[in-house]
Amino acid sequence: QVQLVESGGGLVQAGGSLRLSCAASGRTFSPYAMGWFRQAPGQGREFVARITWTGGNTVYAESVKGRFTISRDNAKNTMYLQMNTLIPEDTAIYYCATQTNYPSWDNWGQGTQVTVSS
Repeated sequence: QVQLVESGGGLVQAGGSLRLSCAASGRTFSPYAMGWFRQAPGQGREFVARITWTGGNTVYAESVKGRFTISRDNAKNTMYLQMNTLIPEDTAIYYCATQTNYPSWDNWGQGTQVTVSS
């Protein structure tokens, strides 16, 4: 079992930046992939980005490609999501998750709110 805690959310103006963090504890922080998801008000949860254990392979949703960057520091048991050029449509609760049993996303954090004002 892996426990995940997100942080770094907040209120930002359109065009601004935020960096989210996801701290993992419990099971050894390897060798599974991790990812970010988000859920806007009244909508389902959607995939944002995924990163492999080594960080050598990343995948992004089309809506964030070129603006968001996912990374991880295994020595710190932490994953990050750098979000630049934010737009109001990025407003959502952001969740991190693990893929300890591929392809299922099995462990989830409690989420962190990101609000982008126009």
